[in-house]
Amino acid sequence: MSTTITERKPATSRRKHTSRPTTSRGQYLKKIPVAIFNESQQLLKRTFDVTLSLLLTVVIFSWLFPLIGLLIKLNSSGPVFFQQLRHGKDNVPFYCYKFRTMYINDQADTKQATKDDPRITWIGKFLRKTSLDELPQFFNVIRGEMSIVGPRPHAMPMNYKFSAEIDNFMFRHTVKPGITGLAQAKGFRGETKDFYDIYSRCKLDIFYVNNWSPILDVKIIIWTIFSLLLSKDEVY
Repeated sequence: MSTTITERKPATSRRKHTSRPTTSRGQYLKKIPVAIFNESQQLLKRTFDVTLSLLLTVVIFSWLFPLIGLLIKLNSSGPVFFQQLRHGKDNVPFYCYKFRTMYINDQADTKQATKDDPRITWIGKFLRKTSLDELPQFFNVIRGEMSIVGPRPHAMPMNYKFSAEIDNFMFRHTVKPGITGLAQAKGFRGETKDFYDIYSRCKLDIFYVNNWSPILDVKIIIWTIFSLLLSKDEVY
């Protein structure tokens, strides 16, 4: 009796950086589980998010935001805040808030900021270098759309592009997006220049989703602070 063995390629050779998966965008969305964190974990994470966000709002943002807003208005015309549709938990779109760092332009939602980008204002360069432009996202946290720690949300057109290049990219959206994440804490900030950039961020994000704990969140916040102080060259 003979046994037929179907030859399969090694796992390492199934995917190359230049290849594209045959899975459609709709199928990517179907791969997302209903829930990752149980109820007690969600309550613990939410309590931490709201408590820290409200504390920072009262103690720091109450005077810092008006100051930043004044500098933005003095530097260029337009609104103080920039809002952009991004995918949240379970791919539900929400408006992500930031301080406006660019002159008003038609490519804000489709083109990433690059080095020496002429669209960025003078005060915008400072806000981006220091990541102060992200602080209004604490309002998203209070509203329940984001968490302090979680996978960073991308503009929706970028998500569609990245999900066509990386299997299970949308798995990042099984939890709320974060103001900072494991990828950012490990130095992946700013422009996504190539496949390695986005693949590495996605890999770290999926690790975070699968290994979440309160201690990991605290570690990521501490790592993020050090990253902000030590590595600013890739942020513009």
